[in-house]
Amino acid sequence: MKETMQIWIDRGGTFTDCLGVFPGGEMACAKVLSSNAAPLQGIRALLNLRRNGRIPPCEIKMGTTIATNALLERKGVRHALLITRGFKDALAIGTQQRPDLFDLRITLPSVLPDRIIEVDERLAANGRVLQPADPAAIRRELDHLRREGYRNVAVVLLHGYAHPRHEKLIAGLARQAGMTHVACSHEVCPEIGLTGRGDTTTVDAYLTPLLINYMNVLRADLPGSTLMMMQSSGGLIDATHFRGANAIMSGPAAGVVACARLGEWFGYDKLIGFDMGGTSTDVSRYDGAFEYTYETVTAGVRIKAPMVRINTVAAGGGSICRCLAGRLTAGPDSAGADPGPLCYGLTDRKGRPKASELTITDINCFLGRVIEDNFPMKLHKPPVAARLRAVQAELKKHKQDLGLARIAEGFLEVINLQMAQAVKEISVAQGRDVREYTLCSFGGAGGQHACAVARHLGIQRILLHPYGGVLSAYGIGLADTVWSGSAPVKHQPLNDVTRKNLGPVFARLMRKGGRLLKKQGFKPVDMYYVLKFDLRYKGTDNAITVSEPKDMNYLRAFTEEHRKLYGYVRENRPIEILQVRVDVIGRTPHPRPPKLPRTRKGKTPAPVRIGQTIFDGRMLRTPVYQREGLTPGARIKGPALILEKIGTIVVEPGFRAAVDGYGNIILEQTLRSTAKKYGSRADPVALEVFNNLFMSTAQQMGKALQRTAVSTNIKERLDFSCALFDARGDLVANAPHIPVHLGAMGQSVRAVMAAHPRMKPGDVFVTNNPFDGGTHLPDITVVTPVFYKKTDRRPAFFTASRAHHADVGGITPGSIPPFSRTIAEEGVLLDHVKLVSRGRFQEQLFERMFSSGDYPARNLADNLADLQAQIAANRLGARLLEEMCGHYGIKTVLAYMRHVRDNAARQVRDALARIPDGAHEFEDALDNGAPIRARITVRGRRAAISFKGSAPQQDDNLNAPPAVVRSCVLYVLRSLVKEPIPLNDGCLAPVSITIPPESVLNPSPGRAVVGGNVETSQRVVDCLLGALGLAAASQGTMNNLAFGDRHFGYYETIAGGVGAADGYHGADAVHTHMTNTRITDPEVLETRFPVRLAEFRIRPSSGGKGRFHGGRGAVRSFIFLKDLDVSLLTERRVRAPFGLKGGSAGQPGRNVLVLADGTKKLLNGKVSLRVKRGDRLEIHTPGGGGFGRKT
Repeated sequence: MKETMQIWIDRGGTFTDCLGVFPGGEMACAKVLSSNAAPLQGIRALLNLRRNGRIPPCEIKMGTTIATNALLERKGVRHALLITRGFKDALAIGTQQRPDLFDLRITLPSVLPDRIIEVDERLAANGRVLQPADPAAIRRELDHLRREGYRNVAVVLLHGYAHPRHEKLIAGLARQAGMTHVACSHEVCPEIGLTGRGDTTTVDAYLTPLLINYMNVLRADLPGSTLMMMQSSGGLIDATHFRGANAIMSGPAAGVVACARLGEWFGYDKLIGFDMGGTSTDVSRYDGAFEYTYETVTAGVRIKAPMVRINTVAAGGGSICRCLAGRLTAGPDSAGADPGPLCYGLTDRKGRPKASELTITDINCFLGRVIEDNFPMKLHKPPVAARLRAVQAELKKHKQDLGLARIAEGFLEVINLQMAQAVKEISVAQGRDVREYTLCSFGGAGGQHACAVARHLGIQRILLHPYGGVLSAYGIGLADTVWSGSAPVKHQPLNDVTRKNLGPVFARLMRKGGRLLKKQGFKPVDMYYVLKFDLRYKGTDNAITVSEPKDMNYLRAFTEEHRKLYGYVRENRPIEILQVRVDVIGRTPHPRPPKLPRTRKGKTPAPVRIGQTIFDGRMLRTPVYQREGLTPGARIKGPALILEKIGTIVVEPGFRAAVDGYGNIILEQTLRSTAKKYGSRADPVALEVFNNLFMSTAQQMGKALQRTAVSTNIKERLDFSCALFDARGDLVANAPHIPVHLGAMGQSVRAVMAAHPRMKPGDVFVTNNPFDGGTHLPDITVVTPVFYKKTDRRPAFFTASRAHHADVGGITPGSIPPFSRTIAEEGVLLDHVKLVSRGRFQEQLFERMFSSGDYPARNLADNLADLQAQIAANRLGARLLEEMCGHYGIKTVLAYMRHVRDNAARQVRDALARIPDGAHEFEDALDNGAPIRARITVRGRRAAISFKGSAPQQDDNLNAPPAVVRSCVLYVLRSLVKEPIPLNDGCLAPVSITIPPESVLNPSPGRAVVGGNVETSQRVVDCLLGALGLAAASQGTMNNLAFGDRHFGYYETIAGGVGAADGYHGADAVHTHMTNTRITDPEVLETRFPVRLAEFRIRPSSGGKGRFHGGRGAVRSFIFLKDLDVSLLTERRVRAPFGLKGGSAGQPGRNVLVLADGTKKLLNGKVSLRVKRGDRLEIHTPGGGGFGRKT
């Protein structure tokens, strides 16, 4: 039988890479600009065919961004969603989090369905039918959709993942009605989680018909060819089974596959994949096995599907370079293929240049790091130089005088650091030492930046494969064929009996996948099966996928993986099975390529030319080599350029290139990594570098805390914050986690410093004192002094983390009592206690602390585990600061801690300068009538903020500690600045704050404060924004709900409407201002707790009217399945969220109890009550105020 040619294609965002493998084994490559026709153009280029030449039969394997692009641009297929009544808005509300913490104009991603229809049906979590589906009514709805032109539907019913009888009924009716594509959630994603499964199912309805149509178009030009598609899991599948949800990371996954194969072939057991393209950079980690994730968010849409774990950063050759407020920035915006970089010289139909902004490709062109005649198109330097001169002029306005080369290299330094930080997130933040890895660099732009990224990371070796410029296409050819299936297990315990009972489930999945691969030509001997369990500790959300161990000891495999990932195990805690998974894999043989002939060792070939390239501000004579002329044993000392047909490798000074026996180029550092010498004077490049470094350090602390904590509040609701401080306790960078924590921790750090003037290395302190920097008692702050040298008498820095503990005592479980009147009733007070002394954890002291008082903590084990997680997060921050000092020098780091604060102060001053001079006042009142008064007096670039006239301290718990008020002010000031800057104390430098003592915003020690933290804080922000005339009131509450009994407790906050402003409407049903915590998914809630969620929807007509209307609130209704204690701590039930400039107020919230007999009771905003089985609690959250008179 005649052997056919193989074509491997990676259609990326900017370029489409094609590799052809001829029957004799010879390979060729082509690179064309991406378009729908690009794969065909690439194939014809490989085969030297005319533009419309007939393509002979080939074996084609392809990865594509068509699904990703359609999702990003919202250009998928028109479809309708059928969902359980009461949950029409579940996908729109999602987790209720806003995407950008400081953007008052909240823009939420649009849902994918064009129509959403609620179906009258309901199943309980155990599958019991509560309301049967009505086939006649469903048929009428489907017929109506058909008449409106719909041919595609998604079906997502509550608990349908485990009990699909109603979904199957609707699917059959839909096909009878003429629907051509029916996506059912139990087939697309048979996993718990209504919002994630719902989004994934609508992705299938939105993208799969698009993919089918696209592949049909390709097939029309490929008669006789086979077409296999790359999935996000790193496996191929026949094109007829390619689904939208499995296509999102199609191309990047292939790069990970290639890295894995290279590691196996050439003996690298630890690889960091570095795939830099035109729009973004994908980084991955390979430790001898693929690392998978089963849930991700793309374009605001939650997708649950198997994917190789990849961290993507918006940094690529097309990243736009700008000067913002005296800082040089690169990305996240990209020029893409059109208009492209300036140096491409692309013009419109009238001959005018399309591009107007600098990109990283332009910078490399200017610095001589790409050779003009080695690019797919002619490059033009003059427009690049002209734009650099414009940046130079902009910098001079900020009293910065830099040469063009320094500016250009500065942009490179910024983008290289961003990519290095992305690598740290998948290595350092996961407890791995990145220096032990080899950097596998690929992608069109990878070779130009690999040395710089390795230098930032301390990586000594870089691997560049001969097909590095098209390595994702290469990986597509090396991938196995994979079918992945899963089935829910409903939280069964991990034991031998359960495993035996699940045998038929595994067998069913194995048969299904096996049949599919047999149809694709695989024989049983060429297939193997990987069986997996999703396991977790009972009562937690985060599951770990464990493949079947050789010794069948799943318990040991789980605990070992849990310890590796999270740093601890929970002894005697039951482990439950959440999901079973099966991968059926068809092997594709790809033996290691043979070694190449070796030349005389160490021989350096003659360069093809000598170029001029700028390195570290100097124009250096740079030898230029052709990769094809380099044979095994060749060695090249940097600086040098190595030209490939599909890219350029930059060998920086301090690196040496060598060609191994397989044609790989290995770059190794010959000099110890040295950092740029920035000194202590402010520099626009270094300012952005250290902005990113400080913020990234705080963010990595947060990821480590989330990863190692045990409580739901920290791990799932993300109620925590992490920050860095200088030696005086001034805030340097606070990761954007929970706004009410922002700016408050500095006072806690300074209070710890005052209480413990003789700190030693290894000491760690803990505090939750609301009257000395704290917020409320459940928010516990752990402070770690960082000594640059162990012999230093004083710390050089501090790291700190604040986290909401599930319970710290008090009169109600959860420590959020509605009617507390003293701080003692809210829990245990920790007043700047030394928790760790010279590295030794004071466990007995810890137990005494949390067991003290009239109302001790209820779960010491969880408190201990969460404190240890905070200690570990602080320790990571300390290590990263120490590495920063070792890299740049402590004097430089300390200097830039000042400079980033000065920069933040300058940007806040600029924002204040845009506000008219004079006094701006506003007054609002809490529901109890207590006034909140804010007066902002602006004078030029400064402001004085006074809260004089606010109510005296209250006998209830609505008193807000001064640290909370300070956080509110900092949040508002940061929201005035539109550019991304680290949140730090510099934002407060242009502002004075006056808070009258013994007032509701500055209570005396001992007063109750829990409501002040969660409720009054929201009203303070509303007043500040109202005084500035910037926005109408948002919902003004966090809608705190807690329920439970002596066996369990549950706590959540609920979203509401956003206040409108000049130029935009308020968003619906989302968290605003001082909180941004997640909400529990409906199916998870009902599975874990004795409640039923009757509805979770957007509250109609609740936003205030106006020229711009306020956002609508939410309705969340619970039916209780047993007698429980319920607490509500809510505001804006009496006083409506105000409108501005003639806009009307939003609707106030309502709390309604509907008894089992149907009797309705309107509840107060603060209430504790005992509910009976069958009672229903309805929480209607407030809408946002309107802005401007409606004309």
